[in-house]
Amino acid sequence: MNSSADLPTRLLTKLSSWRNAAAWRIAFSGGLDSTVLLHLLVSLSKTQTLPPLSAIHVHHGLQAVADAWPEHCRSVCEALGVPLQVIEVQVQPGASVERAAREARYGAFVAQLHSNEVLLTGQHRDDQAETLLFRLLRGAGVRGLSAMPGQRPLGRGQLVRPLLDVSRAELQAYATQQGLSWIDDPSNDDHRYARNYLRQRVFPVLAEQWPQASATLARSAAHMDEAQALLDDLARIDLAQAATPGSFDWLGLRSLALAPLRALSPARQRNALSHWLASMTLLPDSDHWSGWDSLRDAADDAQPIWRLAGGELHRAGGRVWWLSDHWLCSLSGTVDWADPAVALCLPDNGRVVLSGTPPAGPLSVRYRQGGEVMALAERGHRDLKRLLNEKAVPAFVRGRLPLLYQGEQLLAVANLAGLDALADGSWQLIWTPGSQDLGLS
Repeated sequence: MNSSADLPTRLLTKLSSWRNAAAWRIAFSGGLDSTVLLHLLVSLSKTQTLPPLSAIHVHHGLQAVADAWPEHCRSVCEALGVPLQVIEVQVQPGASVERAAREARYGAFVAQLHSNEVLLTGQHRDDQAETLLFRLLRGAGVRGLSAMPGQRPLGRGQLVRPLLDVSRAELQAYATQQGLSWIDDPSNDDHRYARNYLRQRVFPVLAEQWPQASATLARSAAHMDEAQALLDDLARIDLAQAATPGSFDWLGLRSLALAPLRALSPARQRNALSHWLASMTLLPDSDHWSGWDSLRDAADDAQPIWRLAGGELHRAGGRVWWLSDHWLCSLSGTVDWADPAVALCLPDNGRVVLSGTPPAGPLSVRYRQGGEVMALAERGHRDLKRLLNEKAVPAFVRGRLPLLYQGEQLLAVANLAGLDALADGSWQLIWTPGSQDLGLS
């Protein structure tokens, strides 16, 4: 049976894969869990060669008593010889203070974490069990019920939770044996917070009937994690069939062929898309997946859009496209091109260059408003809308295509073969769209 006496050995085993990291940063709230983790690591560093240790305390300022916590953390770290960084954050108002505080805290961690560094947090087995039950009561699926992973990427580094197989009782016993002092957050007694209610009112009752409730629930979370891994494998197989190259890959946008997705069962469609979207946006709940059904089943000549928290999914040219960031901004106006020998930066739209010998006269870049006409060798004057239809340009791209003008004459449309250059090949208009920010964690 595990005990607090073998905690150092178990912790070192959990962290064996991270011994070559550039640094170990401890998320130090001053509470029981992080205090024990910090003390254990300092003790191990006296007999083991470990990466440099330092601590980060995030000060939310949500309650007056919390103003004393940074000083407590400084005192503890000074006694242990560990550098401490105190970061003050502003918690955004919203329906869930817990969620807003967590987002602010992890935002601070991301900002401080460098490449090949590891952030260590003190979540333990009871936290894992509480998370599983909390998410179960919220109707979460397998992904949500797999609860907290032992490790995951965080910013430029990694987040590691090495105490997930350790109970709160073991941490308490270790702290008592070592004579440690820690902060007791008074908000932990506020039953308006769901997790506090589960911890103090629900789990004690469960433990009376099932003493190993926390351990078995944590084990169920591990089973769910394994099931999610299998679903992720299936998603990768299905997405490989849909990740075929397209005519507009040069846009730099993430897209999937629609036909292979349609061939899947509805459940596999949702699984594949959830996997694909997870790095780009918060995933929709069950009720909002009807947006995917509407986009998938819309008429061929429709231009359906599924709006999600982090962006939009569009359908065009037999593909689904993810748009976010500046791709959702509307463009208009004229950008004068004073020196065509130099690349022209376009606000919210990347940049254009003129390769070859630029045409003489004042040049500018504009965007489509409707009614434009372009003169083509051997074809005469043609309506731009018809030319874009011939090229099967997706609707969401048409308003962003840079149009090169000489005075009031439309000379070229960037990146479209036959429309992007002078007939004699003396110059060509090349557009590099700006990349999207896909860094959601």
